[in-house]
Amino acid sequence: MKHSVAAFDDDLKTLRDLVAQMGSMARTALDGAIHALGKNDRALAEKVIAGDAEIDAIETRIDQFAIRTIALRAPMADDLRDIISALKIANVLERVADYAKNIARRSRKVTDADADPLKQRLAELAALSGDLIDKAVKAYATRDPDLATAVCEGDDAVDTLYASIFKDTVGYMRGHADEVDWAAHGLFIAKHLERMGDQATNIAEIVYYMETGELLPDRPKQDETAAD
Repeated sequence: MKHSVAAFDDDLKTLRDLVAQMGSMARTALDGAIHALGKNDRALAEKVIAGDAEIDAIETRIDQFAIRTIALRAPMADDLRDIISALKIANVLERVADYAKNIARRSRKVTDADADPLKQRLAELAALSGDLIDKAVKAYATRDPDLATAVCEGDDAVDTLYASIFKDTVGYMRGHADEVDWAAHGLFIAKHLERMGDQATNIAEIVYYMETGELLPDRPKQDETAAD
């Protein structure tokens, strides 16, 4: 939507570009953390951890720019919703980056050769969650409520794989009491990845509301990890 004040359009584009940049950085952090996990690459893990500060700085810049835009332009209705959505999505992406940082930290504890099968499954889970994050950010960039809806539907695959990993890992821990430490860290990594899928759906829900003014219908989310 174009406005009579061209500077306002520029402000909105700046916000969108910053959110897209933050989304790309969060995904890069996830990829780096998972690579560090798979290759026992401590140096890369440390790089991911250190890089989180830059992502936090982008979120702060988005906050400050949004507040400035609201103060200067006094946006109404759809325009205000657009700005508030950028603020909310930036906050969600900051959480995604925090999960990546935590995965990188825990990757240093999962170096046993017996952990390789678990690492492979965690990489699969990371691919699913990462794909949802990419699609959610794209839905925001392209203002696509249909893609936002597809992101929410895609979270089921993340939940299913996470439940399977949880069940199998807990079963493994019961028979290998001496390997509980690294397996427990693996479970925490799996949970971080599952939460990334949830955060992708949060972004999608924000986009859907931003574009339609309506809330997406609630989707039941079962905790399948409680099943035997």
